[in-house]
Amino acid sequence: MIPIRLPKENKDDLIADLQQYFYDERGEEIGSLAAEQLLDHMMQRLAPYAYNQGVQDAKAAVNEKLLQIEDELYALERPANRR
Repeated sequence: MIPIRLPKENKDDLIADLQQYFYDERGEEIGSLAAEQLLDHMMQRLAPYAYNQGVQDAKAAVNEKLLQIEDELYALERPANRR
């Protein structure tokens, strides 16, 4: 899988969030490097699951729209006069 590259601002925000989480939930302070390594590990391990779920959600949304279009096209049909 192609690695996900986050914009620097987003990555910095996530690193700060991880540091805050460790402080709030565990009473531990972790440095930026440790938080960045944890984020990279989490992205490598979790991103494929999130990505695949996004693909499945998109597939379901497209299928739903296709069914709606099919219903709308069926409603446009006119009876043919058969002799």
